[in-house]
Parts: sequence; structure tokens; C-alpha cells
Amino acid sequence: MREFAGKRYWVVGASEGLGRAVAHHLSRAGAELILSARSAESLEALAGELSGKAHVQPMDIGEDESVRQAGEAVGAVDGVVLLAGVYWPFGAQDWNADQATAMANVNFTGFIRVLGQVVPGMVARNAGHIVITSSLTGFRGLPGSIGYTASKAGTMSLAECMHADLRRTGVDVQVVNPGFIRTRLTDKNDFHMPFIMEPEPAAREVFEHMQTDVFKRSFPTVFSWVFRLSQFLPDWAYYRLFGR
Repeated sequence: MREFAGKRYWVVGASEGLGRAVAHHLSRAGAELILSARSAESLEALAGELSGKAHVQPMDIGEDESVRQAGEAVGAVDGVVLLAGVYWPFGAQDWNADQATAMANVNFTGFIRVLGQVVPGMVARNAGHIVITSSLTGFRGLPGSIGYTASKAGTMSLAECMHADLRRTGVDVQVVNPGFIRTRLTDKNDFHMPFIMEPEPAAREVFEHMQTDVFKRSFPTVFSWVFRLSQFLPDWAYYRLFGR
């Protein structure tokens, strides 16, 4: 089991929802936390709730300079947990260029920005723990999900590439693929969301995964089977079942 006591973890996207709940789990386990998101006020409120040591480092993951300055301020860390994300539901028929670009910039490129600040140091020390949040939607393209599904497929592939490179080193890479979690993002959906979870039980799944040496975890388990099995369907069958 992984030891968190005395370790420094940078939690990116900590201000609310899943990130906030994961921060509580890490703090109770004894980790010293650096909390990042755009809202300093929300981060300060979270730091006041946590049982352990926590530092606030506001950052806009979508901006190169903001991430660079935050990385310099944070310094060396034992682990980084990437949970930031934005979401707007729309399909190709209703293309919104600004929203699509924002989802790609925050959900995927933003992760790469932060990793650029921590991975070289971890590789040099041959020690570190990287946790990347993707989504069940990342397994295969879905209707009405331009931007979000593509960005999550990117984060899933990013984690797989990093794991392939680093799996025989002291730097551990993990990816979590949640289904629907009740947050301000899923509040935008006007359709039924099967197996939707509250942030706390979802965070418990993430933290339990972080304690293992297993690379990938997809949950809720039964719901994840739909997405994982869909990868084996031929195109004609998949799009007949999942397309509009």
C-alpha cells in the first residue's frame, strides 16, 4: 500500500466536486497538499477544512504563464493529481468553437502544461506519483460530446504513453476513468445519467486506486463494462447502438 504521510501532493482542480473530495482523503492520509484552481477564495476555504497541512496556489491551467509561475512556486512534489476540467454538451451540428477549444485547452493541454512542470524533476529523482483523470467517455466517440470526449480520449492516451515510458522506473503513473459524477458540470446535462455518483464515493474510488500499484481504474464497474466492451464492436454495430 502506498504511503502518503509526509509526502507533498499537488492537487490540480481542487476547488470543488471530485477534486475537493480527493483533497480531503489525501489530507486525512497525512499528505501535505498544494491546492490549485482558479478561485483563490474556494481554495482558501478548502484549506481551512482540511485536517493536515495545505498551501494554496491559484493557477489557471489554461494559461502557459500561470502554470509556469505556479510550478516554480510549488517546487518539487512527490505526487500530482490532475482533476481540472471544463464541459459544455453539444454536437457537431451545433459546433461552438470557443467552448470546444476551451475543453481541449483545459482538459488535455492543461494537463500537459502541469506535467511539464513536474515530470522532469520526478524523472531526475527517479521517484514520483502521477494521477491523471480521464473519463469513461474516452474509450470511444459519443454523439453530442464534441470537445469533452475527444479531450478525455487524449488524457487517457497521455496516461498510457507515460505509463509505457515510466513503468519500470520509480515514477508511477495511474489513470482513473469515472462515469457521471454530480457536479456543476453534469448539471448542464438534460439527459438521464446512468449510475451517477456523488463526489465523495467517487473520490473514495480514486483514493483507493491511488493506494495500489495498478495502472488503470474505470468506475462504476458495471457501467464501465459498456464502454470497455464497445471498443470491440465493429463500427457499423457501434454507431447503430450509440449514434443518434
